[in-house]
Amino acid sequence: MITGSSRFEASGDEYSIGQAATLLATMYNTPHDRGGDICRIYTPLDTPDFDLRVTWTQVDPDAKGSPASKFTELKMGERTLAAADKADIQFGCKSGKVAGTGEVAHLAVGVEHWAMPTEPEDNVRALKEAYATVTHSFALAMAKEPGCKNNGVPPAKPVLDPA
Repeated sequence: MITGSSRFEASGDEYSIGQAATLLATMYNTPHDRGGDICRIYTPLDTPDFDLRVTWTQVDPDAKGSPASKFTELKMGERTLAAADKADIQFGCKSGKVAGTGEVAHLAVGVEHWAMPTEPEDNVRALKEAYATVTHSFALAMAKEPGCKNNGVPPAKPVLDPA
């Protein structure tokens, strides 16, 4: 739905959930560098160019504000926003591997079409749901890798109902 392709090129070896979780554990609460790449998804060579970037970021759960009008807020994690070209899921992670004993780390995992933004030509709702579903999968994997306990971690299946 998102890329118009069922085949993808591999990211470099430095991009994986495991690598991102290790980086998260070593960088959490540092004064700078509060995020990183999880992976990049490309359509195959010799096909129309399409690049999705999957990232993680440390977030302040209290700094919510109002989302831009292109976003729909969904009932997943601490906060989920979906648009026709990106989605972000914020969740809490209580894990001794990330923030130390007893502290909850607040993270966001995002999937974004990395290109000049254009108005979608297709079903906007279906695109929002597709981005939210892909982002949900990456958020679950990022929560599982360091052993996050259920402190706002997204549910086992994506919830696509507006909040």
